[in-house]
Amino acid sequence: MAKPTGEKLIVKNRRATFDYAVEDVFEGGLVLLGSEVKSLRAGKVDIVDSYGAVDNGQLFLKQLYIAPFEQAKAFPHEVRRNRLVLAHRHEIEKIDEAVSKGGFTLIPLRLYFKDGRAKVELGLAKGKKNYDKRADMAAKTASREARDAIGRGRKGYD
Repeated sequence: MAKPTGEKLIVKNRRATFDYAVEDVFEGGLVLLGSEVKSLRAGKVDIVDSYGAVDNGQLFLKQLYIAPFEQAKAFPHEVRRNRLVLAHRHEIEKIDEAVSKGGFTLIPLRLYFKDGRAKVELGLAKGKKNYDKRADMAAKTASREARDAIGRGRKGYD
């Protein structure tokens, strides 16, 4: 059987860019059980409430919900257990320093399979204030309206 290649997106955290200003992005591999991988392939995962943390020099993804796999009822996995993220030591040290001293939060941006292996993209982010969110929405609305006006002008609907 051929080895899978490329990336297959499992889930993307769409709230992340709305609630946080992402400064830096890291990729890491997830240490999972077999039933967890099966549930990921089925897309039964919730990434919104999860976050990353460094404990004893190791990077963990906490509060990630992976639904139980139906055919693995004899040995089910815990749905919200702490999952180890495999990353380089210098990346973990950089993350730990930013989270402890810089006021950053480590949030998962997306889960995906890369060449058949489960990966997570983590972002070092700072929380946005309400006025930042309003400014982002206003800029997005202005950009959309300008794009629509240009499109109408090209079609002769002015």
